Amino acid sequence: MSDVKNAKGGKKTLADIYSHLPDKPSDRTLEQVDYEARHWSSPVKGPIKPGSVEHKKAMADMFRETFNPYKPSVIPWPDLDPDTLHRITSLPIWDIAVQTEGKARLRMAAYAEVIDDPDVRDAISRNAWEENRHKEVLSRMVEHYNIPLAPEPPYKEPRDTEWAYLVTGFSECWDSFFAFGLFALAEQAHLFPPELIETFEPVMQEECRHILLFANWLAYHRANMPLWKRPLFEARVVGVLFFLLYERLSLVRSFDDQGVEHTQDNNFTVTGARSMTDQDIDFVNLMELCLRENERRFAGYDARLLRPQMAPFAARLAIGGVKLWKRFRGQKAAV
Repeated sequence: MSDVKNAKGGKKTLADIYSHLPDKPSDRTLEQVDYEARHWSSPVKGPIKPGSVEHKKAMADMFRETFNPYKPSVIPWPDLDPDTLHRITSLPIWDIAVQTEGKARLRMAAYAEVIDDPDVRDAISRNAWEENRHKEVLSRMVEHYNIPLAPEPPYKEPRDTEWAYLVTGFSECWDSFFAFGLFALAEQAHLFPPELIETFEPVMQEECRHILLFANWLAYHRANMPLWKRPLFEARVVGVLFFLLYERLSLVRSFDDQGVEHTQDNNFTVTGARSMTDQDIDFVNLMELCLRENERRFAGYDARLLRPQMAPFAARLAIGGVKLWKRFRGQKAAV
């Protein structure tokens, strides 16, 4: 899979990229596979400068060597009691979740095809393959639990592959940060059976690897970009961030085969918190949980690899603002 050209020298189709596992499953135990998916260090000694050859190799090696060869087709979906089943089927996320993975696999594979460097191309191609597996996991789950979905729109290859990859990468960085906290909240609240939590755990850790790859690709890409291209690229990054902000504030409406309207919030990773527990959610506590879970999931990877910073920075800023506002209101009330 390190080469997206076929044997005759032409481009591989996306179906070719997804047709087989990038690594053959081995005889390793599940415990060893899980450990290796969460822990990785480069054999290179000393600092690793962003943009260097060592940085590129560490980024690509990390993604390849932490691959988890689980298969969606053999996931044993647990039986659920009526209350839990209703709680899961009523979550306002499934249409968007499935479609998001469908778009991500296509955008990443399309961007990988225009990359000349074999190491970077290999890593992003593998990322595309894993996004396709995430979609398969979700599709099999909603089918197993009879969750109604709106028909999926046609997935089209993007014309502007860099823009599409930036949108997907920044979106995953933001969504994953909150998803880590919400996943832990669901586990702490005991609203979902441990078997279901355990089933989705490898998927959650894969998201951590995905945004770790994106953060390091972004730093590598910037460092190796000619100076005259930087202003336009940074303008595109700002444009992507404004686009994602607009998208998070909008609602998506779609209709299923029966004509029933599905209205879903694009910002489901934040607004979904109330669906994870029957208790009131304190914003500061939720953000602090997201920060702890974010740090925990990244802890096993080489500290010299860069971590996504935007969502954690925004969370810390929001926590500080809310605490300051609460103190201000308390002092005002006491006068």
